[in-house]
Amino acid sequence: MSGKEGLLERAARAFDLPADAVAGVPRIEIVGDGELRMSPHRGILSYGSEEIHISGGSLVVRVSGTGLELRAMTPVELLITGSIRAVEFVG
Repeated sequence: MSGKEGLLERAARAFDLPADAVAGVPRIEIVGDGELRMSPHRGILSYGSEEIHISGGSLVVRVSGTGLELRAMTPVELLITGSIRAVEFVG
């Protein structure tokens, strides 16, 4: 663990903040097999009904399934619906 990572983790604990908010990593919420929310994001890299690639900054989030649809997208958060089969993190 680097000194910077240690400092971020200590700050998160001291201020009772979620680690993702301090570290700037995306937060992903999956509801059942039909809904995925992600924030923050840095845009859609590729889009199809069976696979969607989302930029999370230092990593790419690959969502696979059938009938996938980008339902909502703001500069901060996005919502994907459909039959989600897998979520992978590609560094």
